[in-house]
Amino acid sequence: MARTTPRWRAGHGPIEPPVGPPIWAAYWAAYWAAYWDAYWDAYWGFLFGAAMKGRVLVVNAGSSSVKLSVLDEDDGLVASESVPAPGGKVDQDALTDVVRRSQPISAVGHRIVHGGTEFVEPVLIDEKVVRKLEALGDLAPLHQPKSLVGLEAVSRLLPGVPAVACFDTAFHATIPPEAHTYALPPQWRRRWELRRYGFHGLSHAYASRRVAEMMAVPMVVAAAAAPAPSAGGTHLATATARPAGKAGPGASPGPLRVVTCHLGAGASLAAVRGGASVDTTMGFTPLEGLVMATRSGSVDPGLVLWLEEHVGMPPAELASTLEHRSGLFGLAGTPDMRQVLEAEAAGDQAAVLAMGVYLHRLRGAIASMAAAMDGFDAVCFTGGVGERSGPVRRRAAEGLGFLGVSLDLGKNEHAAPDCELSAQGARVRTFLVEAREDLEIVRGVRSVLGGTGG
Repeated sequence: MARTTPRWRAGHGPIEPPVGPPIWAAYWAAYWAAYWDAYWDAYWGFLFGAAMKGRVLVVNAGSSSVKLSVLDEDDGLVASESVPAPGGKVDQDALTDVVRRSQPISAVGHRIVHGGTEFVEPVLIDEKVVRKLEALGDLAPLHQPKSLVGLEAVSRLLPGVPAVACFDTAFHATIPPEAHTYALPPQWRRRWELRRYGFHGLSHAYASRRVAEMMAVPMVVAAAAAPAPSAGGTHLATATARPAGKAGPGASPGPLRVVTCHLGAGASLAAVRGGASVDTTMGFTPLEGLVMATRSGSVDPGLVLWLEEHVGMPPAELASTLEHRSGLFGLAGTPDMRQVLEAEAAGDQAAVLAMGVYLHRLRGAIASMAAAMDGFDAVCFTGGVGERSGPVRRRAAEGLGFLGVSLDLGKNEHAAPDCELSAQGARVRTFLVEAREDLEIVRGVRSVLGGTGG
């Protein structure tokens, strides 16, 4: 067979390809594979490089709206708006207007509630990832679909802009088996991936790192003299700074141990040791744990089974009640903490009981998180209630004095984030931190697209 002259010569492989159809086909297959690999590497490198130098749009889909934040390359907040999404349908015109006014956008970061066991760090979104996220909808039926609605709506407007998924569950992937395993048959746990996943991870990750910054110590190693300054300006020795888990005054440095309290309409705590989550209060779903605005928090599963078997209550009614008509709303008739506190002050007995239950669960859970780390160096309040309710912070701390928590009441009453609330000489320091999931998402976007991650 006659040789065929190749169409390209210089810089593109051998001048004359091998003879014979099979070898010829293999040659060109390898050639074009290498060509397109180089092309896409250059293309994505260009886009990702631009993303590191431009604005990042952060998409946080909620129950009735999609919150959009735009941050510049220095993490400055350029814009923050909410777009209506009634019934899970985004107002596309309003979304288009916000995106148009926020240009140029170089990358998008999406808050995704559930990453399952596969997604334990931020990931670049493609069709394969979207299909996997849709499959996880059964694990978070009230939250995952809303996240995907926001993802789809923004992707239609910015089809050529790289997008990264950041997961609320990912931060808790480091929780050890003894803390994340339910005492259920192994067949159940393996077949349906039944375990404690934890949520609010983006908030817990940011808050714990911010506390380390405010204490001026690394996350991994806490200074031995970490307690709040005494009246004389010196530091007191503390039993919370210890080597290799051993408590004792004047001990060597060890990993910084922080209990982060995300208190909002949804509420959860995390035990963060050396920058890694080792325990949390939410579990397989965001329903487990603390009393929340409309969610019950932890309830004896036998009670739920009893209602289904003996009262005949349908599963859908049980789910709706535990999610939407329980918590503060179920106890006091309102999900708004401010109204509950006002009613309590006026002597309303339902509100008195509601606050008693709320604080009892909160104090017990903080102590439990501390126990998971063999003590703690700091406690941090964040989230809507955590940031704005001085009475909740004060009353929570009053029940934790035996662990070394003590607030400066004057600071606490007039506090605005970010600040320290510790009383002088407190063994465990207390901080107030603004919830900034947007910064944590941008950090994840940069880590995926080649930046430092912050």
